[in-house]
Amino acid sequence: MATQEQIRALLESHAEGDDKRFTAVALQLAAQAARNGQSRFASELKHLVDSMRSSKNNLKTTTLDPDVQSSLGDISSYVSVSFPNAKLSELVLSEQVRGSIQRLLLEQQQRDNLKLHGLCPDSHVLLVGPPGTGKTSTARVIAGELNLPLYTVRLETVISKYMGETAAKLKAIFDFAAISRGIYFFDEVDALAVKRTAENDVGEMRRVLSSFLQFMEEEATESIILAATNNPQLLDPALFRRFDLIIEYGLPDSKGVKSLIQNRLANASFSRIAWSKICEDAFNLSPAEICLAAEDAAKDVILSGREKITTEDLSSALAHRRSIMIHYAK
Repeated sequence: MATQEQIRALLESHAEGDDKRFTAVALQLAAQAARNGQSRFASELKHLVDSMRSSKNNLKTTTLDPDVQSSLGDISSYVSVSFPNAKLSELVLSEQVRGSIQRLLLEQQQRDNLKLHGLCPDSHVLLVGPPGTGKTSTARVIAGELNLPLYTVRLETVISKYMGETAAKLKAIFDFAAISRGIYFFDEVDALAVKRTAENDVGEMRRVLSSFLQFMEEEATESIILAATNNPQLLDPALFRRFDLIIEYGLPDSKGVKSLIQNRLANASFSRIAWSKICEDAFNLSPAEICLAAEDAAKDVILSGREKITTEDLSSALAHRRSIMIHYAK
């Protein structure tokens, strides 16, 4: 039931024409109703909010209003919300990864058509690959392409040492996802779903994993659940069966290295670049590391008063980035 403060906030925001605050409080009420078992009322209220957002085109924004974060209610302390406008064309990806993302977007865009034929779009997706290969960027792109909010789950605040608390927080997140369509991103999901073995048989973590698996199995919602891991070998085998789609990310090939640098330094001037050497120097570096090296090279050119980036600038920056990674990998 709505509290006096929530009713007051609804009336004040309506009188002041503050649509963002009004919808934020309305979403709080919908989430509260869902947790109280009033799923029909929660769904109706969420539909009204979505209609209001659509008519006023308030969803597409790049800044986060404090009232939007407060709309998360009880889960606001361990879930953050943003509204990315990233596009798939901005990412340098392998054809296989790009194709998988395009298929996911297409299924979501035609989800009503699929349902008419008794089919459901993929909505549970696992992103697998080394750090810096584009998994987090993919979450932003999917949210941006579908014009949906991105809810990022901060697992360090979800996981608790107290019995039952982690599972309760997970339930609150999935309850909210059931009535608030969006992209729900669980990064480093191996913290929740580590493989069950005799060596790590901790009762509470087994219960957490069981709860997570159960929530993943529940009736599909309009939301998309994204999970990412750098260490798939740590995940419990049962988790893989809960995902409709698994996308594997790898390190860039020569074509990818060149595209990454050219895209990142699109406004820079280059001298004649020996791309074969640059690709050799970038071998086994992640896209994130290559982009950082490209930025370092561009900064060196600007600070030295020169106008064009040379092969030596890029090669030196890549070598420096590699030395850093080797040093901290020890």
